[in-house]
Formats: sequence, structure tokens, C-alpha cells
Amino acid sequence: MASTSRGEGLTLPRVQCPNHPDAILVEDYRAGDMICPECGLVVGDRVIDVGSEWRTFSNEKALKDPSRVGDAQNPLLNGGDLTTMISKGTGAASFDEFGNSKYQNRRTMSSSDRAMLNAFKEISTMADRINLPRNIIDRTNNLFKQVYEQKSLKGRANDAIASACLYIACRQEGVPRTFKEICAVSRISKKEIGRCFKLILKALETSVDLITTGDFMSRFCSNLGLPKQVQMAATFIARKAVELDLVPGRSPISVAAAAIYMASQASAEKKTQKEIGDIAGVADVTIRQSYRLIYPRAAELFPPDFKFDTPVDKLPQL
Repeated sequence: MASTSRGEGLTLPRVQCPNHPDAILVEDYRAGDMICPECGLVVGDRVIDVGSEWRTFSNEKALKDPSRVGDAQNPLLNGGDLTTMISKGTGAASFDEFGNSKYQNRRTMSSSDRAMLNAFKEISTMADRINLPRNIIDRTNNLFKQVYEQKSLKGRANDAIASACLYIACRQEGVPRTFKEICAVSRISKKEIGRCFKLILKALETSVDLITTGDFMSRFCSNLGLPKQVQMAATFIARKAVELDLVPGRSPISVAAAAIYMASQASAEKKTQKEIGDIAGVADVTIRQSYRLIYPRAAELFPPDFKFDTPVDKLPQL
């Protein structure tokens, strides 16, 4: 029995046993059946094997692959990407009397599928540059498909929409990246990504969780090569500063950068404002402004078990 499950992204059919919906079905490759392991009911038949028709042995890797099944199906494309590509002809029968090729691939793929494929490649390239996992790429692809099919952002560049979708996917998956980090791996300006971000949230009627200082702390400290003690102290300082309302209206990224600067200056692993700013993507003056807000109550912000290399009263006043 096939039922339909609706998730946040694309709606896909789901095959399940009517008596045991949570059971993991067993596939009989010889018969092409999907069988419930609990009761033995055949819930799906004539299952298409999308694997290779041929076996390729280790000494044949350099030879041409004889498989004819093509690439794996892509549910994001119309028709599941079940298209046929005609190779370039070499014989005389492949050309007409004017020398033009008789068989062409011009109309094998629609323009919308071609645009989406190009966007998916761009998304994958951007995600690889900042080491994002596969689940974020898949969510980004789903978001882009929804936006593209709604045509709600007509006139905006597909690269800008893809960059904004990647930013949203990172936020929704709990591993947020800053606009500057997304901008660094794309060819789009920060302002344009921000505009598309707001338009996509409105078009899809979705939302993202608010970012906090803790979302960036471990990554920033790791990139700076700071020890665990400094990272924990910076996290404590940033959280305490927010609780005491010392940094009203300041960006969580700038507060995190100021907390890292304060914690590093109190430890043996001291980092300059420029080093922290380069990693966090904020200007030195921004770090100084946030630091000046939390400095007067620095003694209250450090964790009780922190081992000071530089006392609180000796910290830079800026």
C-alpha cells in the first residue's frame, strides 16, 4: 500500500505495510518485490533496479563502463531525470548532405530542468567550499526547487536565490553561517543575498530560528586554534553578557567576537582584534564597540573556575 508523506520539502510517495507501517521493508531483487519482514506481505512489485547491469572488475576500471542505466534518478527534476542523451556521431550516416548532425540533444531537457541542474551544481560547489554535509545540500536543493516553481522571485538571478537558500538551509539545520561566509563562496553581493533571503521567507511562508552567540563560538575558536578552556570561557562570557543585557542591539556575531577577544586576552593564548575579525567576518571597530560595552563588568562575566594568565584589572581597556 502506497501512502504519501508530506515533509517540509518535496512530497514523495512512501511504500509501507498497512499492518506494520514502521517496519523496514525487504527488497527481493530477483523477483522485484518489496516484502514486509513482519507478516510477509508483498506491498510492492515490479520494483525497478536502478543499479548497474554489468559487473566491472578491478582490472577493467580503465576501460569504458558498459553500463547503460545512466545516472541515478533525481526526484527534483521533472520526469525523475529519465532522459536519453545521444552521443556525437562519427560515421557518414550521422550527418545529412549539408554536414549537419542528424541527431541532436537540443530538446532532451527542458529549460527549467537545465536551470535547476545548473543551480544544483552551484549549490554543491558552494557547500563543498565551506565543508557543509550532504543533508544541507539536499535541503537547499528542495528550497530552490520550491522557489523556482513558484516563480515568486522572477527577475532575481538564480545564483542569488541559490546562495540565499543555502543560508536558510544552514539556519534550519542548526549550523548557521554568516552572510559574509556565504558571500565569500558565491559570486553574489551580501546585499543581494539578504534581499533574496527575506523574499524567500515571505514566499515560502517559513521561518528560521534566531541565531545566538553559541552558534558560532566553537567554529570561531577552532579556526583561531584556541584551547577548550578559552572556548568555554568565551561562551560563558557571551551568554552572561546577553543575560545581563549589556549588549542591547548588537549582532550575536560581534558579541561572540568580543567575548573571544576578552577570554583570549585573559589567557595565555592571546589573539588580536584583527585575527578574530578575519575569522568572524567583522571589522575591528565592531569588536571594540561590543568589547567596551562588556568591559566594565568583566569581573562578573568570567566562569568561576577560569585560570587567569592576565588579571581582569590588567585587561586592555581600548
